[in-house]
Amino acid sequence: MKQEKIRNVAIIAHVDHGKTTLVDRLLWSSHVFRENQEVAERVLDSNDQERERGITILSKNISIHYKDTKINVIDTPGHADFGGEVERVLNMADGALLIVDAYEGPKPQTRFVLSHALERGLRIVVVVNKIDRPNANPDAAVDKVFDLMVELGASDEQLDFPVVYASAVNGYARYDVNDGNMDMVPLLDTILKEIPCPDVDVDGPVALQVCTVDHSSYEGRIGIGRLQSGTIHEKEQVLVIQPDGNRYNAQIRKVYTFENLGKAEVPEASAGDIVAVIGVEQTDIGDVITDPENPVEMEPLAVEEPTMAVVFEASTSPLVGREGDIVGARQLKERLMREKESNISMRIEETEDKSGVRVAGRGVLHLSVLMETMRREGFEFQVGRPQVVYKEDEVGNKLEPIEEATIDVPNDYSGKAIEVMGTAGGIMEDMVSDETMTHLTFAIPSRGTMGLKTKILNVSHGEAVLFHHFREYGPYSGEMIGRKNGCMIAMATEKSVAYALDTLQERGKLFVGPGEDCYEGMIVGESAKEGDMVVNVAKAKQLGNQRSSGADKAISLTPPITFTLEEALEYIEDDELVEVTPQSIRLRKRTLSATQRRKEAKNK
Repeated sequence: MKQEKIRNVAIIAHVDHGKTTLVDRLLWSSHVFRENQEVAERVLDSNDQERERGITILSKNISIHYKDTKINVIDTPGHADFGGEVERVLNMADGALLIVDAYEGPKPQTRFVLSHALERGLRIVVVVNKIDRPNANPDAAVDKVFDLMVELGASDEQLDFPVVYASAVNGYARYDVNDGNMDMVPLLDTILKEIPCPDVDVDGPVALQVCTVDHSSYEGRIGIGRLQSGTIHEKEQVLVIQPDGNRYNAQIRKVYTFENLGKAEVPEASAGDIVAVIGVEQTDIGDVITDPENPVEMEPLAVEEPTMAVVFEASTSPLVGREGDIVGARQLKERLMREKESNISMRIEETEDKSGVRVAGRGVLHLSVLMETMRREGFEFQVGRPQVVYKEDEVGNKLEPIEEATIDVPNDYSGKAIEVMGTAGGIMEDMVSDETMTHLTFAIPSRGTMGLKTKILNVSHGEAVLFHHFREYGPYSGEMIGRKNGCMIAMATEKSVAYALDTLQERGKLFVGPGEDCYEGMIVGESAKEGDMVVNVAKAKQLGNQRSSGADKAISLTPPITFTLEEALEYIEDDELVEVTPQSIRLRKRTLSATQRRKEAKNK
């Protein structure tokens, strides 16, 4: 039976091609907001970090009503570290809006999300966005999408895709670039016409596969997915079948459907709709919630394995407690264990020696989002260098995560990009060039992706686009060359002085400015040479009785290098830590005492 009054559509695109802005305009067009209501831009990016970083971190479910039809819209992340989220939520959709920038055309992330949508047989509607941009070339963008879909093995039906042209920021969609329409109606009409309605068995046994998990401090875990068959009721007894085959009984306490920007509690929900259920306490991704008398088996969902881990520890900095309110090891552990309940994409466990908590995620960005959240909550803590998660094969050989990296780079810089990838352990698998750009594909160990984006942007003068995602576990490729230059390490706990920094900046790059609190073992700069050196950041000019023949020179300090969390994590070596506070990100040696570090070096 077809549910004619429902459409389930996912929004997919390369990062920053306008997914979230487009959803905003659809909400306005369906009169979710009052005409005089003040609404922040990118309303779905409700998280502070999403707004600041300009990326969607978590998938969002909303619904809009148009012409007596409920359209469930799934806004998906566009960044590589959250690619697993995209794969899962596509299971809830019957079609997808592929957003493509009219100037840039398809990008590496476009290829990744589109390939998954095509694999699932979804109907694709291409939305060429930003047609108002200078030098926009919508026709070329459509041609490139067609070529990409052919390359990805799209069916004849998928290749016959409808196209809508839009400017999300200006709030209009058009069937033709120049037809002058100034609202979103063409896109809404295209969704109703082209996205198939769910073809489901409303009268069959209940079958709901959990695709995402939310968490409420009041209600506990919330399982979200599309109801594949049957009608689910509140207070209903159900059977939960876990991916490993384990089964247990549970009772659904509450049933929600998605209405506008929130959830609406309902006594029942029918097949074809996207629902959220409360009552299955241990619900996890891939669980099938079904009828105990007539259970339905479903194919397990692939959940992307974490490939990178860091250890969180209570801060041992001499400055601990000056900037944050929460500094204890017990509080740190409790906070991370709460995160374990709500964030199923991470693996969180206490270390064997109880000295810290090991958190494994999909990449440096994925981990740094959690760190940033915690520092905003008032936590002070320290973390070590991210380490990849290794495995062993049947005979005990060491395996490491291998990623597929794709780069779009101007032809003039392709040689430099290939060189950078080679030094990071990348093996080139494909190279395609046109008049202006070169498309490169590499297999690269996850270890090699640390700091890779910065290096690629540096050699391409900021014009390259890099995307990488986990592919498989492969043979360990041996040791990699770490940071070449040594560090400048403070010798005492004092405030930095301009005179001392003026002398030091001649010997390398500084990470601190004058008047900053420093301590013994803190990394205050990078030396121009190999090997670490201990420096005095508080050295003041000696004043004699007589004025020197050379008058005092004016001190001119180069602004210090400041690190984001991701940059700091990618910069440090194994014997170093990142100290994180609500106000500061500092780099330090794990062993603060210079004498102790020398002893440890001798004993190695």
